Amino acid sequence: MHPQHPQTEKVKGHSRSSSSSREFREKTKQDALNNLNKELNKLADMAPPAQRELVHKEMQGFSDLFERFLAEEGPSVQWDRMEKLPDGAVRNYQTLEVPTTDLVHQMLQKLVVVKLNGGLGTSMGCHGPKSVITVRNNLTFLDLTVQQIEHLNKTYKVNVPLVLMNSFNTDEDTEKIIRKYKNLQVEIHTFSQSCYPRINRETLLPITNGYDIEKDVEAWYPPGHGDFYKSFQNSGLLRKFIENNREYCFISNIDNLGATVDMQILNKLLNPAQESKHEFVMEVTDKTRADVKGGTLIQYENKLRLLEIAQVPKEHIDDFKSVKTFKFFNTNNIWAKLSAIERVLNEKTLNMEIITNDKTIKHKGNNLNVIQLETAVGAAMKVFENAIGINVPRSRFLPVKKTSDLLLVMSNLYSMRNGSLVMSPQRMFPTTPLVKLGDNNFSKVNDFLNRFANIPDLIELDHLTVSGDVTFGRSVSLKGTVIIIANHGDRIDIPSGALLENKIVSGNLRILDH
Repeated sequence: MHPQHPQTEKVKGHSRSSSSSREFREKTKQDALNNLNKELNKLADMAPPAQRELVHKEMQGFSDLFERFLAEEGPSVQWDRMEKLPDGAVRNYQTLEVPTTDLVHQMLQKLVVVKLNGGLGTSMGCHGPKSVITVRNNLTFLDLTVQQIEHLNKTYKVNVPLVLMNSFNTDEDTEKIIRKYKNLQVEIHTFSQSCYPRINRETLLPITNGYDIEKDVEAWYPPGHGDFYKSFQNSGLLRKFIENNREYCFISNIDNLGATVDMQILNKLLNPAQESKHEFVMEVTDKTRADVKGGTLIQYENKLRLLEIAQVPKEHIDDFKSVKTFKFFNTNNIWAKLSAIERVLNEKTLNMEIITNDKTIKHKGNNLNVIQLETAVGAAMKVFENAIGINVPRSRFLPVKKTSDLLLVMSNLYSMRNGSLVMSPQRMFPTTPLVKLGDNNFSKVNDFLNRFANIPDLIELDHLTVSGDVTFGRSVSLKGTVIIIANHGDRIDIPSGALLENKIVSGNLRILDH
C-alpha cells in the first residue's frame, strides 16, 4: 500500500467540507472581538472617574458595532431583491393638512428639536464648530436656530427644547458659546455623541493605548450621526423627555438652513386621522442632477429603508444616480417617536448598515491605515413601525457645505424672517441657481469674502461658474448664465455696478484706483 502524497491529503482534507473553513473564520472573528474587548476595557478603565461609567457604555457600543462589522458578509442590499416603492410609502407634502393655531400650541408641547452639531468648519477654512460660521446679518447657524425656536416659543406660548448633539471636536466650544443665549426664551440641552477609537486595519486593535483624547486626538473619531440614538439615551435626555410627555423629536443637520419646525408634518405625526401613528418620517425631496450621490428610499424585505451610495454595488452606481429610477433623495430631516427610539434600543433591534471608512492618517509620526466604523441616522428607518417618507419642497433642503452655498444664502435671493430664510418673491422660479466657485481662490470663507465688495444681485441668475483670480466690485448684477475664467497668471476684476447677463468673461481685466 503506497503512502498518500501529502499534497493530495491536504487537498482532500480541504475538499471534505467547507464547514472547517467556516469554523476557522468564526474562530478568528471571535478572537478578534475578544482581543478588541480587552483593549476597550483597558481604555475605559483609564477614563477619569466621573466619566468612567459613560465611557464603558460607549466602548460597549463600539464593541457591538465591531461585532456586526465582523459578521457582515457581502453587500447589505442585493440589487435584484429591491421592490418598487408601494403606494403611500412617500406622501406628498401638498396633501398635508394645515393645523389650527390652538392645535399648534398643543402639538408643540409634544416636540423636541435636535440639531446635529458635531462638525467642524475646517472644510471651509474655519476653526471650531461649523455652527459658529457667520451666515447672514452677522448671525451664525447656531444664532439662527436659537432665533427660530425662540420665535416659536413666544408666538405659541410654549417651551420647545433645543438639543444639540456635539462631538468631542465641538463640545467645549459649543458649551462656551451657548452661554450668550441664557436670557432668551429657549431651553438648550447638549450632549456629546460617542467617541470611538480608530482601529488599525492590520491588527484590528485600537491605535491608541491610553484614554487622553486631547493629547491623542488623531486616535479617536465621532462615528457618524447614526450614533444619535444610543448617545441620546446614554445622556439621560431621551428618558427625561418621555417622562415630560414629549412624543417626537425633529432631527436635522445644523447647516441645513431649510430645516425649520414644520407644523403640517408635526400634525401628520400627532393627528394621523385614520392611520396608526408613524414612528419615523424621513423628509425627501425631488432629485436633480446635482443630487445624484444623495441617499434614496427603497422598499426591501417589506420595509422602507434608506439606500446610500456606499451600499451600491459598482455595476449599479449609474442606476443609483439615475433621476428616473430613484426620484427622491434624503434631506436628513428626520422625525422620530421618542418611545419607539427607546423600544428599539432596549430590544437591541437597531441594526443600521455600517459605513466602513478606510483612511490613512499620520499618528505619532507614522502613516497608519485605519478603519472607522460609522452609521447614518436615516438608516434606522427600517426598524421602526409604519415609517414613511414625505416629499417636501426643495426649500426645506438648504445645506451650506461650501462657499458657493454661502454665496446663495447671503444674497438677495433670500430674506430673513425670525431666524428662517425665505426665498424672495421676485425670483420667478423656486429653484436655486447652480454655482461653482474655484477651489483655489474661493473655498475658504475669508478668501471668499475678500473677493466680493458686497454680494452680487442673484435674483435672475441660473448658473454661475468662477475660476481663477477673480474679484467683484460693489452692486454687481448677475443674470442667466455667467462664466468668468481667469487663466493662470491673469486676474479679472468685475467693476462696480456691472451687469453681466449670459456672458463669458475670460482673459485679464485689472481695475486699479487712480
